[in-house]
Amino acid sequence: MSLNATDHYENFPVASLLLPKPLRAPVAAIYRFARSADDIADEGSAMPAERLAKLAAYETALTAIANGRPVAPDLAPIFEPLAYEHCRIGLPLAPCQALLSAFMQDVQQTRYATYADLLDYCIRSANPVGQLMLFLFDADTPQNRQASDAICTALQLTNHWQDIAIDARKGAAGRIYLPQDELSAWGYRDADIISGQAQQQDPTTWSRFMRFQTQRVEALFNEGAALPARLGQQSWRIGQELRLTVSGGRRILAKINAVKGDVYSQRPTLGWRDWLALLIHS
Repeated sequence: MSLNATDHYENFPVASLLLPKPLRAPVAAIYRFARSADDIADEGSAMPAERLAKLAAYETALTAIANGRPVAPDLAPIFEPLAYEHCRIGLPLAPCQALLSAFMQDVQQTRYATYADLLDYCIRSANPVGQLMLFLFDADTPQNRQASDAICTALQLTNHWQDIAIDARKGAAGRIYLPQDELSAWGYRDADIISGQAQQQDPTTWSRFMRFQTQRVEALFNEGAALPARLGQQSWRIGQELRLTVSGGRRILAKINAVKGDVYSQRPTLGWRDWLALLIHS
């Protein structure tokens, strides 16, 4: 398992130079923890029981940190930076626990019956990251949290729609985040999503289905649209970091729409030209 956050492609900047220097270490500690736990749930060929056992060890480590006890030596590279920030600035551990519960769910659950079920997953798989950032920014107000939750859920859903083809290859039965009731309403079966036949057999209908999905995510981005400016009043760097993150997510949605939802032929990603354009227009 890699502990280097830069080993993974990400749509959005993490601990970038735009962050104020004092925040880079805690953000890196959070990312290292979350990235490695996500890898346990998703990467490699381990059986579910082994994945769950490793994630349970992460839970034990978080409990140890909360109680001021040392963590197991093999987990020290991941958890000692987190423990340090918990002691130094009171970094909350409850969001980390919530993230772990989502990673464990990923091991055991590969389908979501409704959009509401998917949102419940996002509450634990994505929103805690934003809540941790608000804590670091000293900006965790109810208004900011509502906007942050909307942005984080939008980013998570953007990643799901970007990775439909990749997720379909995870596990023996594949993983599908598109809500089951909506697939059924549009005439799709799980096999159509896993094989890509949903897009290949009727590209026009698939394009409309994916546009429905991306429009809903765009609405979530709109719900959180005021947060970058509010945080920017506190720190230009923080405001720019969040503005770029949101713009990156919106650009991925635009790329999905541009290819009419065909994420099977090529995964929409952001290259240096995209980031340059975002920097110029931010």
